[in-house]
Order: sequence, then structure tokens, then C-alpha cells
Amino acid sequence: MTALKLICLGSLGLVVYCYVLYPLLLAAGARCFGRRQPEHSAPPAEWPFVSLIVSAYREERTIRQWVQNALRLDYPADKLEIIVGCDGREDATGDLARSVADPRVNVLEFSQRRGKPSVLNDCVAIAAGVVLAFSDANAFYEPDAIKKMVRHYSQQHVGGVVGELEVRDPQTGANVDGLYWRYENILKRCEGQIGALLGANGAIYSLRKDLWQPLAVETIVDDFVVGMRVHLAGRALVFDPQAIAHEESAPSIRAEFQRRARLGAGAFQSLRWLFPLLNPIRGTVAWTFWSHKVLRWCAPAFLATGFATNIILAGESGFGAMLALQIAGYSAAVAGLWIPGRPGVGRTLRLATMFCGMNAALAVGFWRWVRGSQSGAWARTVRSSELATLSD
Repeated sequence: MTALKLICLGSLGLVVYCYVLYPLLLAAGARCFGRRQPEHSAPPAEWPFVSLIVSAYREERTIRQWVQNALRLDYPADKLEIIVGCDGREDATGDLARSVADPRVNVLEFSQRRGKPSVLNDCVAIAAGVVLAFSDANAFYEPDAIKKMVRHYSQQHVGGVVGELEVRDPQTGANVDGLYWRYENILKRCEGQIGALLGANGAIYSLRKDLWQPLAVETIVDDFVVGMRVHLAGRALVFDPQAIAHEESAPSIRAEFQRRARLGAGAFQSLRWLFPLLNPIRGTVAWTFWSHKVLRWCAPAFLATGFATNIILAGESGFGAMLALQIAGYSAAVAGLWIPGRPGVGRTLRLATMFCGMNAALAVGFWRWVRGSQSGAWARTVRSSELATLSD
């Protein structure tokens, strides 16, 4: 029985650690030892040539707008090229991208769909920039975003820069970042301050071209792998919250679940290339990688183990109350599926729903990874604005 108690407490304790205790320790470490970046950094004497790259699959509804957004960026026109890689000829994405008449736009259209990693590899191969910037076809940079990222490259130890993604309502344009998203961004800032930022956000990040390594064609989470390779190269990965991109929120819980399941499969797959960063000799990078990522990826197993052992131990002192708390939490998650996420009780319930849904998606992603059923070719998410158009 003692062993069972240790398993129960250890499993649930690891969940509490990675979601509660780690953020508190991280915030304290960033406050005491972190490097603060200045609010206003001087621009470089000469802006470097930048290649802004996007891999697009069936993006005819957004690609023209994306290209126009890229052309409006506040960056020297003679120092910027825009490369659009079209993954297969399944719609008019390539034609629409080419219809924006500007010599800075280079469209690569591949006849067969091969997946994002292959498209990125081919786009980088022809890129002329010493700095590569990456985006998603549904993510739009603020005008000064590239300048905000590029200014950091005047420091030779910086290998990559990650910007901040804002999630906006497709109807009003208002920022709808939820509590969990803000929580994640706080972690990014703190991890960046201690030199241990974990991976990149595919919507807005940049990299020195000489650090690029071709991606394996089966790579699922390319942005995470590319960002973490900066640490493997011994360079710094910087988070700049002033470099901003925005995209619209997911149209449904189901769409978000599928996205997270795919990311879950990619997370476990990424260890194939990134496992050296888990070695304690990597210092803060290893600590954040274990605490923020690996333990979270294993949280579904910890939660299931903790709940199952807690049922067996329900008659033991203190364990009955612990089981009641778990049942209450899972009941709140179910209720959150039906109650609108307005301020107050509804929002709290939706937070429980998000937590449970995220861990369920990770479990599905783990199963897909074990079976090898998740490919590097992504399934495009239908966006809210498109659903609204279809319903008109």
C-alpha cells in the first residue's frame, strides 16, 4: 500500500510541479538572474537582407492578403524578399500569390503535395537572405515585426528570434488571448530571460540562415525543432514580445483538439533529434525542457495513474478528499463544454475543459506517434471567417 501511495502522490505531484511549481520557480529565477532586454534597442548600422518564407497548402482564401501584408512591412524594400512555397496544386493558391505584381515576391509551386518540411527545405535553398523569417499563411505581421526581430542579430551570440502571436476574433479583430495563452506567454518571457526559450512559434520567428539544417521530411512540429536546434548549435534563442503577429482564433473546440493532437505526436517525435538538450549539462535549457515540455507531454499518463491509484486508496486518510477534488475537476471540465465562457463561473469551467482537452489531445497524439500514423503533411484547419462565408 505504501508503494501505491507513492505512485499516486508522485504522479499527481509531477502534474502540480510542471503546471504550478515550475512557473513559480521560473518567475523567481528570471527575476533574480534573468537578462532584461532594453525597451528600445538601437537599429543596426545596416539592415541585413531578409527572406520571409511561408509554406502554404490550399490557402486561396488568405494568401493574397498575406502577400500584401508582407509587402507593407516597414523594412527596406531592397533588403526583403518574399518566398511563397505552395504544397501541391490543389487550388488557386499559387495563381493568387503570383497575381500580386511585385518583383520581391517569388512563388514556388510544387505539383505534388509533400508536406511542410519539404517545402521549407526547398524555399530555404533558394533564399538569398542572411536572415530567414517564417510565418503561417493565416498569420499577419505588424508593420515593424521584422525590424523588431532583426535588431537582435547585431549580437553575434543570437541565433534566432521568436515573436509574439496574438489570437484575434475574426469578426471584431479584438485580441481574444485567453488565460492559458497569457500564461504561456509569461513562461516564454521568463524562459527567454534566463536563456532557455523553448522552440519557436511558427507564425513569427526568424533564424540566421547559416544555422538552418534541412528538416527530415516526416517532421511534424518543424518550428519547435528549428528553434531548439539553435540551442544545439550553442547560440541564443531570443523572445521579443514587441515583434507581433496575429491570427484568428480556432473555429471550434474540435478543430483545436485536432491541432493539439497533431502537435502532441510531433512533440514525442521531436525527441528523436533533440534528446541531447535533456542532458543536465545543458543547464537551464535542460531544466526548462524537462519541466515545461517533457513532463507536460507525459501529464496524461500521470493524471490517469494518479486517478486510478487514488480510487484504490479512497479509504485511506486524506486520499478520499483528493479523489473528490479530481472528480470535481473532471466534472467541471464536462460542464464547461455546455456553459458559455463568460466571466465568472463559466470561464473557470472552460479553463478546466481546456486543461482536460489538452491532455486528452496529448494522449491521442502519443498514440498516433506510437502507431506512426501522423505524417508531416498537415491537415489544414478551416477558419472561422471561412465558416461564416460558407453559412451565408
